[in-house]
Amino acid sequence: MREQSELFEKVYQAVLERSDRYDGIYYTAIRTTGIYCRPSCRSKTPKPENVTIYSAAKAAERDGYRACKRCQPDIKELHNPDKEISERVTSYIDHHYSESVSLNRLADEIKVSPYHLQRVCKRVTGLTPAAYLQKVRLEKAKEELLRSDLEIREIAVLIGYKSTSHFIAVFQKEIGQTPQHYRQSSERRDTP
Repeated sequence: MREQSELFEKVYQAVLERSDRYDGIYYTAIRTTGIYCRPSCRSKTPKPENVTIYSAAKAAERDGYRACKRCQPDIKELHNPDKEISERVTSYIDHHYSESVSLNRLADEIKVSPYHLQRVCKRVTGLTPAAYLQKVRLEKAKEELLRSDLEIREIAVLIGYKSTSHFIAVFQKEIGQTPQHYRQSSERRDTP
């Protein structure tokens, strides 16, 4: 019973915040209207005593509730502005990782505030834009280390680091070895 109460509190909090974190996972059925919605629905917020939480749309329908026409919880894929923002950020980073990419530059490009951009990306992808940029750069660095004979400093510049020592420190911290050691250990594995 306590778990159900905690679940209700979490989902109802999402309703109050109009958060999409439980969309597609839980549905809120409103007794007074006979309608079920996504937790993020923009319709008038129902009183908690009138809400029943369902883990499947079909279960709400079996109990006599009909789908909200506003949030359309019975349709799997809907326009999700937060997901769209996140996809635009990751796409931009994927194409511009070698450049100087700041949160303000991303926000200007996407046309949202830096604070909103940071919050949305963290919620949708689990990574801040800076963390995603670092992840992309390190993946590109690993590719270059394995397929090219470029020097470490050349790779650092190629993937967007201004300082070779900073690149080496980040690489070692995240990958667990220096770029040179990564390249050498890969060569040893490839040599028969």
